[in-house]
Amino acid sequence: MVNAVMSSEMSSPSGRRLEPGVVVTHPNRDKAVVQATRATVVLLLLISAGLVLVVTVSGWNVLESAVPIQIAYVVIYATLAFFAARWNRGVLPVAAVLAVLLGIFALVAGPGWFNRDKAGFASPDYLNAGLLGVLTLLIVPVQMLLVAFAMRGFSQGWNVELERRDPAAGTDAPGLAYT
Repeated sequence: MVNAVMSSEMSSPSGRRLEPGVVVTHPNRDKAVVQATRATVVLLLLISAGLVLVVTVSGWNVLESAVPIQIAYVVIYATLAFFAARWNRGVLPVAAVLAVLLGIFALVAGPGWFNRDKAGFASPDYLNAGLLGVLTLLIVPVQMLLVAFAMRGFSQGWNVELERRDPAAGTDAPGLAYT
């Protein structure tokens, strides 16, 4: 009995109770430009996570203390990509802020990989230091694109909901009067 009451109260995604015969629609999600923005944000988050993962795994033996932060970035970006794919608009500003921070870190760390490509430095395990420097600097434009598309998606109103009457419910639905 309690489950039935709770499920009827939680019938809409926002948790509010809807009248019978009312359908919630998200009009902005049907637009092609909004769907393209969402796909781009998800793709950029996954590319960013992949680049950070490649740099982390390839340079594991020479990285000093940034490994936990890099692993956290990979996990967080994958999680943000999952929620952005489910139309969660709240992750977009978080993704933009994290992208700015990662872009700064990558911009500062990139030249260090090129310096490590000289004699006297330990070399990374899987890729050479010069290639890791290029990949690290490649993170910067990806983060700039991520900021731009995340803010574009935030302004597109993914969260806008419209309530409308369900024509299949008919005119005898309680609480609904056609005026």
